[in-house]
Amino acid sequence: MSEEWPCCNEPMPEEIRKGLEQFNAGEYFEQHEILEHAWRAETRPVREIYQGILQIGVACYQIQRGNYAGALKMLRRGLAHLSRAPDRCQGIDVARLREDARRLLERLETAGPERLHHVDRRWFPRVIFEERM
Repeated sequence: MSEEWPCCNEPMPEEIRKGLEQFNAGEYFEQHEILEHAWRAETRPVREIYQGILQIGVACYQIQRGNYAGALKMLRRGLAHLSRAPDRCQGIDVARLREDARRLLERLETAGPERLHHVDRRWFPRVIFEERM
């Protein structure tokens, strides 16, 4: 683990856990509120992960709303934040989330705006994390 990310060895804050559970339940609007609060309050590098997850969730929300450009923008931003993070942090499988979000981005780009309604919700990423560290 990089010296820059010692907070990755800490337990996940309960607020983050709640946001991840909402993300995985498809409650993307609600996860945004919780993760944004946690992201804004955090000053250490782990905030990059929180913001990346938040933005990927917003991308899924935009897909549901039919906003192709918004979905692409948020997926790309979320991936940029996660690209700076270790593969695992606070029990979160960041590497898996990056991989799943990249796959969704590729599928969106292939589908194009006119076929956005064909994007299968089963392709939406899930955040894999340890129940308790």
